[in-house]
Amino acid sequence: MTPTVPVRPPRQVGRIHRAWWVALVAFVALVGAAAFRATPSVMIEPFREEFGWSHGTISFAISVNIMLYGLTSPFAAALMERFGIRRVVACALSLVAAGSGLTVLMTASWQLVLCWGLLVGLGTGSMALAFVATVTDRWFVARRGLVSGILTAGTATGQLVFLPLLAVLVQDRGWRSASLVVTGVAVAAVPLVWFLLRDRPEDVGVRAYGAPMDAPPSPVVAAGGAGRRAIGALTSAARTKAFWLLAGTFAICGASTNGLVGTHFVPAAHDHGMPVTTAAGLLAVVGIFDLIGTVASGWLTDRFDPRLLLGVYYALRGVSLMVLPLLLADTVHPPMLFFIVFYGLDWVATVPPTIALCREHFGASGPIVFGWVLASHQIGAALVAFGAGLTRDAYGSYDIAWIGAGALCAMAAAMALAIRRGVVARPGVPV
Repeated sequence: MTPTVPVRPPRQVGRIHRAWWVALVAFVALVGAAAFRATPSVMIEPFREEFGWSHGTISFAISVNIMLYGLTSPFAAALMERFGIRRVVACALSLVAAGSGLTVLMTASWQLVLCWGLLVGLGTGSMALAFVATVTDRWFVARRGLVSGILTAGTATGQLVFLPLLAVLVQDRGWRSASLVVTGVAVAAVPLVWFLLRDRPEDVGVRAYGAPMDAPPSPVVAAGGAGRRAIGALTSAARTKAFWLLAGTFAICGASTNGLVGTHFVPAAHDHGMPVTTAAGLLAVVGIFDLIGTVASGWLTDRFDPRLLLGVYYALRGVSLMVLPLLLADTVHPPMLFFIVFYGLDWVATVPPTIALCREHFGASGPIVFGWVLASHQIGAALVAFGAGLTRDAYGSYDIAWIGAGALCAMAAAMALAIRRGVVARPGVPV
């Protein structure tokens, strides 16, 4: 008979369950990682002016960053199973700090790819949304959708907090100052993660939030290769139609957010005469409403069919992107503000329903499978980030990119509705 691991009686800090403190630290770490990911759009023009690089060259470095952000995610989720959340996140923040800091020394475009693309891509990828899925699966049984929404919104909060500051720093003190600020933020988050984040509830003598008294402890993964675990989860999931539909919709999600709007909205607005700081401020407002929209999406995911939510989100996003070329101008006017609010509410609202569907269809492997789904998100984002830069170089505008992204979103809405329901996890029962 296999002996069970004893669990000490639940212990809480005050009246707040320890899971909420873990979620808070995870949120802060995600904000720190998002700080550097907020910088590409405000640095494209300074790089062009100082180094003479084209939009396509700079967009290539951004696309490497975006792609590695996704491809690293499933392996990072497996590493978190093997070595623990705390170690992986601390190392990831250190990589972000190193990549951002070394950027100030670059003199050639390949160094931009190395620092901004490789180092920061690996670091932020290790704290991608698979990190969110891992934390919610280990520490929460109740309120998983809501917590997924809150943690996902951490990336938007990072954009909200840092993008206007970075834009002002770039304008007044140069882009190197902005890079060093990002380095400082990442370094400051490391001790917070190391001393306060914990890998699983049993480490501090509590049960997952919402777990019944007779719930078994979280399973401990046997020693083995994280790469083998990640590849094994992909091999199993790839045999299902649900995986390919989720991967396809999330690739379009990345193409229509990080790849296009996150990277090219500021330079596109600047093409129409809008100051860079004003355009960056609008993108930060997207972050405000994304915080609201993503938390609300998590709340809705706990209550409604996630497939229907995804269908609505993608359809509305597609309509807004097709209208955007008509709204860009040298000043901020009411229709543009309406777009910013509307689009912001939908920015990453797709994440909580997508995590929920991965959990339904793939059970205990859900976080790692979601890492692979996120990889498709970043591949789609990388391709469009690079392609939109080439489009701008070739045609002098981004209009084709906006309209094409809107059409892709319509396709994603249909794909989401085609996903069959999986086995819904019951509270207290591992899935």
